[in-house]
Amino acid sequence: MKKIVIAIDGYSGTGKSSTAKQVAAKLGYTYIDSGAMYRAVTYFFLSNNVDYHDLEEVRKSLSDCQIKFEGSSILLNDKNVDHEIRTMGVNQNVSPVSAISKVRQKLVDQQREMGKRKGVVMDGRDIGTVVFPDAELKVFMTADMDVRAERRRKELVKKGIEENLEAIKENLANRDHIDSSRADSPLKMASDAKEIDTSNLTLNQQIDKIVEMAEGIIHEG
Repeated sequence: MKKIVIAIDGYSGTGKSSTAKQVAAKLGYTYIDSGAMYRAVTYFFLSNNVDYHDLEEVRKSLSDCQIKFEGSSILLNDKNVDHEIRTMGVNQNVSPVSAISKVRQKLVDQQREMGKRKGVVMDGRDIGTVVFPDAELKVFMTADMDVRAERRRKELVKKGIEENLEAIKENLANRDHIDSSRADSPLKMASDAKEIDTSNLTLNQQIDKIVEMAEGIIHEG
């Protein structure tokens, strides 16, 4: 049976990561959380007092920032940072860090290497447009801002992090603006992507919809 690459892009709080992870599990594919990779770099910069506005400092520090996945966990220099990368401090800095070309070049190269053998589901903001422009299935996920903020709040609560709902909305709106307007690999829907509004969909409905699309491609012909 042939294997394909599934690229899932969209805004924060639309359910991309949760959906992508379960789609990969149902298909027996490898799940790659590209957003976690950018969060790990952001956490590395913050923890090591790297001035990410100084491009020379960024360039030098990136060689000391090694990221890899172990199962569903992300390791930064061999340390599990699943919890650390989900704090509001990282939330507030990840978009400007993600806009840095040197950072994007390093991580896009890693992501492309991970996808060479196919059979992967990767979610992010430029997966279908930049990382895997030839992906067999591209999905772009959207949702109402109130729905997105509440989902993010619940996600944080599960991790033991309490945040004000209005602060979360403000953070999401700010990230939308930065991600969509950055010069390098802006967030946008690929021309051949399937758009899914998840505002009124359950997680299982989102998963089933994408799995059905994927299976149609896998078995076609």
